[in-house]
Amino acid sequence: MNLKLALPFALASLIAACGGGGGTPTGTVRLSLTDSPACGYDNVFVTVEKVRVHQSGGANDNEAGWSEVVLPTPQRVDLLTLTNGTLLPLGQTELPAGTYTQMRLVLGNKPPPGSPQGTLANSIKPTGGAETELTTPSGQQSGLKMNVNITVPAGQVADFSIDFDACKSFVKSGNSGDYIIKPVLAVTPIVSSAAQRVVGYVDPALAVGSTSISLQVGGVPVKGTVPGANGSFVLYPVPAGTYDLVVTSASRATAVMTGVPVTNTTVTTVNALATAIAPPTLAQGTRSVTGNVSPATATVRALQVLSGGPTIETHWAAVDAASGDFTFTLPIDPPVRTAYAFNPPTMTLLPDTLALGLYTIEARSGSDTDTQAIDTKAAVPPVTLTLP
Repeated sequence: MNLKLALPFALASLIAACGGGGGTPTGTVRLSLTDSPACGYDNVFVTVEKVRVHQSGGANDNEAGWSEVVLPTPQRVDLLTLTNGTLLPLGQTELPAGTYTQMRLVLGNKPPPGSPQGTLANSIKPTGGAETELTTPSGQQSGLKMNVNITVPAGQVADFSIDFDACKSFVKSGNSGDYIIKPVLAVTPIVSSAAQRVVGYVDPALAVGSTSISLQVGGVPVKGTVPGANGSFVLYPVPAGTYDLVVTSASRATAVMTGVPVTNTTVTTVNALATAIAPPTLAQGTRSVTGNVSPATATVRALQVLSGGPTIETHWAAVDAASGDFTFTLPIDPPVRTAYAFNPPTMTLLPDTLALGLYTIEARSGSDTDTQAIDTKAAVPPVTLTLP
């Protein structure tokens, strides 16, 4: 898809019954779509029809008060093209000013008009596999639900980005060959088109799809991407704050840069190509860790605690939607770390030997969690995680 041709949509507005009358203050909400890195996929296509917002987080599908941003024509987009700061405009609408706590991304069950015969509206192509239709019943009917807390001021335009995490949102279902959607979406306010971003370089040798670059707070990724062809990366949009930059790549140690600032006024440059982040090649290799989680709808990830902090998420496991089985391939070597410095003359990554081989496997479903500590310096027995 040529995004430059797809982006200039006409911006359509459709205001649902919002209970307002004459003189009700209004504002405008503007929405875009972006993606975090994907793991193990060549393409992830979704067909977007509209986005719905409501001031009540518990509003049902047919309740009054929904406002909608409707695309003039449904747009089929490969989420994997929306990385490194690329945004796909979805449109804007005028609506009653106030705070909105529910958003739904509605996917179409038919490809856009004029699509080639055989085009699938929503599909996924695993690396080395065939394109497979996605099972997205909720997305096609009521929409993929997001609990949000966004404010639309009277007389102003409120700009937001919907981050559709393709890596974490699609899982295989048993031996059926089917993939289903378990949506992981986040909404970020866009305060500045020039700031709210972190830019830098990893070693060009890491410019492959298996490399992940993310900004995290307390082990929770806020924004992620994959590097460009020369190792460059852009993380945008990112809320103002202080983050840990985490780089993971096959056959390399996990690299962490702590204390990375993000502001609404300037771009944060973490390094230049000459000082590219180059995690060392693994000397002790990797360890395969298998397990099972119940219920199978839970999410599973691997965390590491660095000496004196912080906690970081290093890997995310795809949980089989039928069996609850999952597999990790985790580095045994210790993570390497450095602290953020403005325009550093060199990039020195020091091994955190106290974290050597140590991980916590965490399962989560809603507010419920279960964890198990493991040590990958030796073979790890199967991990069993159970949630209420």
